[in-house]
Amino acid sequence: MRGLTGSGDGGDARGDAVGDGGSGDRTGGGRGRRLTGWAASSTALAGLAVVGLFAVSCSTGGTGTRDEGPAGTQPVVRITPTATTPSRARPTPRVDAVALLKADTKVSERVRTDLKPCTGDEYPVDTSYGKLTGGPGADVVVNVMTCGDSVGVGTYVYRPRADGTYENVFTTEQPAVYGTIDRGDLVVTTQVYGKKDAVAYPSGEEVITYHWANTRFSETDRVHNDFNRAVGAGEGDFPEPTEPTKN
Repeated sequence: MRGLTGSGDGGDARGDAVGDGGSGDRTGGGRGRRLTGWAASSTALAGLAVVGLFAVSCSTGGTGTRDEGPAGTQPVVRITPTATTPSRARPTPRVDAVALLKADTKVSERVRTDLKPCTGDEYPVDTSYGKLTGGPGADVVVNVMTCGDSVGVGTYVYRPRADGTYENVFTTEQPAVYGTIDRGDLVVTTQVYGKKDAVAYPSGEEVITYHWANTRFSETDRVHNDFNRAVGAGEGDFPEPTEPTKN
């Protein structure tokens, strides 16, 4: 029985526990350490994977705090607002066009007599300022019209003198005339009326361009336009739209 006991499971158990204690540590205990190290490595890899996933999500998701890259790698650009430089151009001095006309003997007595306010102190006078004659200041173009239908009756150009006064260098007085400044030239437009034309519907117009040279204005271009007499004759229906012709 002892032999059975010594050779049995119990003796082996004791022998494994006592005689092979060191071997037990190398086998069983070593296996335990290897398992523990693998588990730790797995935990570390999992942690690295989580950190990598967090970094990727921050750089590609558009909602992380590192979308623009590491802080401090790019210099901060500072924009200094610049104050707007005020224009140094002198404003064009305004003239009393009505006073100029009334004191000018080149203006017909009829125009000066009929030049009265339409309402209150508003006169039927248009005034334009610009460079026409190369004088020391802006030239003045004055158009006189009728109060009722605003038809021009006279166009005048005043050239400034060095002493601040003005000289009349151009005068035209006829029905439906109007002068403007166009790129340094004087452009005078006159409406042409037939015997049966209403004021609102002239038969055509003459457009004459004058250029200043040798102390006077000279005509440089003339354009005549004929207007369609049927326009404004009455109301009519629009024609039906048609399909474009295809080749």
